[in-house]
Amino acid sequence: MKTNQNNTINRRRFLKTFGITAAVSGMALVGCDPKNGKAVGGKGSGIASGEMTYRVNPHTGDRVSLLGYGCMRWPLRQRADGNGEEIDQDAVNDLVDYAIAHGVNYFDTSPVYVRGWSEKATGIALSRHPRESYFIATKMSNFANDPQLRSFEGSSALYYKSMEDLQVDYIDYYLLHGIGMDGMDAFRGRFIDNGILDFLLKERQAGRIRNLGFSYHGDIEVYDYLLSLDIQWDFAQIQLNYIDWQNATGRNTNAEYLYGELVKRNVPAVIMEPLLGGRLGRLNPHALAILKEERPEDSAAAWAFRYAGTPEHVLTVLSGMVYMEHLQENVQTYSPLIPVNQQENEALEKVTELMLRSDYIACTECQYCMPCPYGLDIPGTFAHYNRCISEENLSKSSQDPNYVKARRAFLIGYDRSVPKLRQANHCIGCDQCLAKCPQKIEIVQEMQRIDLYAERLKQRLAF
Repeated sequence: MKTNQNNTINRRRFLKTFGITAAVSGMALVGCDPKNGKAVGGKGSGIASGEMTYRVNPHTGDRVSLLGYGCMRWPLRQRADGNGEEIDQDAVNDLVDYAIAHGVNYFDTSPVYVRGWSEKATGIALSRHPRESYFIATKMSNFANDPQLRSFEGSSALYYKSMEDLQVDYIDYYLLHGIGMDGMDAFRGRFIDNGILDFLLKERQAGRIRNLGFSYHGDIEVYDYLLSLDIQWDFAQIQLNYIDWQNATGRNTNAEYLYGELVKRNVPAVIMEPLLGGRLGRLNPHALAILKEERPEDSAAAWAFRYAGTPEHVLTVLSGMVYMEHLQENVQTYSPLIPVNQQENEALEKVTELMLRSDYIACTECQYCMPCPYGLDIPGTFAHYNRCISEENLSKSSQDPNYVKARRAFLIGYDRSVPKLRQANHCIGCDQCLAKCPQKIEIVQEMQRIDLYAERLKQRLAF
């Protein structure tokens, strides 16, 4: 990784250096009328009270809602014939309608999201609205280890299929997907050697791609390489939250560095994982009490979203909202955004210290490891384990005063949230999931650890 002491943004300079009030770039904070996209506030005029906060992309002038809709987790339902699941299109339509009615205009999807169904469902929902009322972001998701998919023919077909499924003749924001996954050789094979990057640049020139960017997980060498090219990237998608600012794990890199490199090049940042896979929305009572001292009415999730939206070079913050109540809360948080101040940032530092000392598994529930060939629900298992940590229902010893309560909460909650045949005890250690995980979690090892813990609880064995 590049290191330059003069350009390093430490946590305590986060607000001063890249806060809302800093006049560093031309990305203005404005309020917009969601019906026509016209600004009701301008640079220096702040935001319209009670309306969605918007940011301006300096390369195209797009006024983008600070809350972006991540379409990775659309709601599912059982098929009418009982043969598996399908996307609940009626629920998707309702969510999209509410989002657009309340000023959300950025929708982020991919050919691989929701078992390959997301683009089509997103296209159906959005096509019911005027094309100028929303921005669609999708991706060149050619990271499967398939030579045909990574060929020019296979990758360009993926691009055209996205347009077909989304029911559009241009894409507002198009991304090279997961550019650091598997290192520089994989990146060259996916985008350089097959001529796909040149193709996408020509598509941008022709207007069929209005903004070209990339999303990053993995090898920082690839990230630095892309930013060193003689290409003006219109945006880049990075993982940013108050834990990852300086304490990123797995295949991620500290957001302090990623964001700082974008600022130097005037590249707007699209933010993913503001809740770190939901973990920052379910803090343990001690961590939550720290935040409640500052803002008693705010949820843990609202704190995380405010933090992610505070830096002024952030164009939009993505949230994969499955439930209407989550969408409503997030809309409220950004209508308007109240930036995190220095005192609140210090409270988040204390929460970070508590989180780092805990036993969380760094799963963001991105679903990239799915489907498991043996039917396991890997993200669901990890989510239950992490939830028990947050609720302090994970015993370190059978002698703990709350052992009986914690044992009951873990075992009953496990069966309720993850069907028995999909739990960790059915993992055979095939390792097929390991290469797919952006967080570089030792999935088999963690599944075995959870299984051992559950088995000890079942048999009332001492720890």
